[in-house]
Amino acid sequence: MAILILILKIVFGAFFCFAGIMHILKPRIFKNFIPNFFPKKLVNYVVGTIEFLLGFGLFFSETTKYAAFGIFILMILLLPIHLWDVTRIRPAIGSKKMAIIRVPLQFLLMYCAYLIYTNS
Repeated sequence: MAILILILKIVFGAFFCFAGIMHILKPRIFKNFIPNFFPKKLVNYVVGTIEFLLGFGLFFSETTKYAAFGIFILMILLLPIHLWDVTRIRPAIGSKKMAIIRVPLQFLLMYCAYLIYTNS
């Protein structure tokens, strides 16, 4: 189990760091995920920064538990956006099928963050 958790920490750390960097470098990719009543640039940069910091936190044993918990909470907070995207005629990225697939994927990410949290 320890090796699985180590692999999850590395993969999640890299994934969330990469996603955070992409929010900053390529903000247009994410703009359609953000509802129009939010300040899109601000939300995008804040979420990107949070994703990067949480992902980076997984690489250090002192912060792993906090980072995994933060990722779990972030995934809960972002879940309504993925549900909203499923209801749209044209989902933010990809097809309707991809929008539907992203919802259970969100739960899988939450479960993996939970595994990291409980085993760190």
